Amino acid sequence: MKRYCLTLDLKDDPELIQRYEEYHKAVWPEIIKSIEETGIEEMELYRFGNRLFMIMEANEKFSFEKKKFLDSNNPKVVEWETLMSQFQQAISGTKPGEKWVLMDKIFQLTEF
Repeated sequence: MKRYCLTLDLKDDPELIQRYEEYHKAVWPEIIKSIEETGIEEMELYRFGNRLFMIMEANEKFSFEKKKFLDSNNPKVVEWETLMSQFQQAISGTKPGEKWVLMDKIFQLTEF
């Protein structure tokens, strides 16, 4: 099992942030299925202000390339991502069109 940590900013608007959280209390079943089909076994989202943090745990079937390909060919995922885009904004330093950004691990307690 591999763990990935990603970050993304929401638009700094309390009403939009509330709506984003409401959508994530009732994620569409097709989105859950698409996540699981790519090899992601656990996913958690955390928020502080307008900053989001995602922890994903994925099995050996998972790759970001495979997920991107499957997502882009799934009309329901495209619809969800289009909907979520109205709440999200790119973090400074990201490439055009890039949303979630993979974070670098810089410390692990068990390594000491």
